Amino acid sequence: MLVEIAIGDAYGAAFEYAPPTSERPNDLSGYFQHPRHGIAPGCYADDTQMSLAVAETLLDHGVQETPLHFIEKFVQAFQRDPREGYASRFWDFLKSERDAEDFAARMTPHSAKSGAAMRACPIGVLSGVLDVLAVAERQARITHDTEGGVLSAQAIALATYYFCHRLGGKSGLPAFLDAHIPGDWSVPHQGKVGPDGMTAVRAAITALMSEDRLSALLWRCVDFGGDVDTVTAVALGAASCCADYEEDLPAVLYDRLEDGPWGMRYLRVLDDRLMAMTRL
Repeated sequence: MLVEIAIGDAYGAAFEYAPPTSERPNDLSGYFQHPRHGIAPGCYADDTQMSLAVAETLLDHGVQETPLHFIEKFVQAFQRDPREGYASRFWDFLKSERDAEDFAARMTPHSAKSGAAMRACPIGVLSGVLDVLAVAERQARITHDTEGGVLSAQAIALATYYFCHRLGGKSGLPAFLDAHIPGDWSVPHQGKVGPDGMTAVRAAITALMSEDRLSALLWRCVDFGGDVDTVTAVALGAASCCADYEEDLPAVLYDRLEDGPWGMRYLRVLDDRLMAMTRL
């Protein structure tokens, strides 16, 4: 899961509000440099780093986690490995904070953007729908205490839960989501992806329903245009847990994904530990 989130994040980062070009084609031939951002090709951004923080919190605390546990990991993950991709104000906030309680006191969590959803895939390893909904909501309200912020996080966590626990084929996912949270999830997304969480997650669900290969899924997510890096990250993260998708991502995307202290090998170790939680 985390490896695929990182691949989607690193690949999608080159196309965030930057349509493909002949020099930067959406052909899955490798990673590319965004025309304005400084994220190096093959390096992941905030979507993956925040997903790592959520995964580490769940591995340490399970469903006994608290908002302060999540905040401690958010700050720790960033400060051990500062990287681009965050909104500038939040980047400054993470850089300066060292105390979880002070973070919580100073945060103004009124955003409906996709920040809570982009980190929610790992929550799907938990063992019950009620736990998934509760944990997704708790971590969302830290930074995105809005209806859209919470619902988008719950939706992608539930989608990953549905796939991780083999509750049905991918065609049954919209009905499963509709049974637990509002959203009319069978209605497909059309057009470019905006910054809000519900739009990003609806685009990811639409792509998940329309493709049956990971390579086609990644291409489709980028093809929406707009704020696509979150869409690519969460769609690949969820799909990686489902046998309905052919695992055919090009080898180059694995080979050229960063492999520093928090790169490929670390992601694989955490993936193994996360997947073990589905058997508890």
